[in-house]
Amino acid sequence: MPVIAPMPAARPARIPHQRDGADETMAAGTTVDHLTETYRTHYRSLLGLAALLLDDTASCEDVVQEAFIRVHSARKRVRDPEKTLAYLRQTVVNLSRSTLRRRILGLKLLSKPMPDMASAEEGAYDQLERDSLIAAMKGLQRRQREVLVLRYFADMTEAQVAETLGISLGSVKAYGSRGIAALRVAMGAAA
Repeated sequence: MPVIAPMPAARPARIPHQRDGADETMAAGTTVDHLTETYRTHYRSLLGLAALLLDDTASCEDVVQEAFIRVHSARKRVRDPEKTLAYLRQTVVNLSRSTLRRRILGLKLLSKPMPDMASAEEGAYDQLERDSLIAAMKGLQRRQREVLVLRYFADMTEAQVAETLGISLGSVKAYGSRGIAALRVAMGAAA
């Protein structure tokens, strides 16, 4: 990107009651008028510079305006008025970097996104299936229901179910097998 030198500011007319030290204050930093004129003249190029570094217009405008404010508050450090544009450009670059760092940090700190929620329709179907399963479970014999609930809903092994119910392992297998067969029939009839 070619460097465009700002037009030199016209010296302000000397007011008769100014002291002789007025020229020294101008040499100590850029004037507000010169800074403002440089900003107005090069606003679009500064905005373009920010746009190359950032992705959205609002952030670019914020960065350019913040650069003006920062250079304005530190204008006494800009000893050579010819370097005002360079200071503005460097400030735009630095503020753009800071903005990107904050975005990256924000993305890292965000919690993991919530899983997609089921639609209301899917939830209604799931509820109907649960209701029909509960109704079918109520139609089973007591021992079959106990075995299936402990085995599949409480995640117990067949041996744990046998111990919990005080029956043999073979009885657990038989009640479980008959209970699943009865559930298939009941659920098939419900559908």
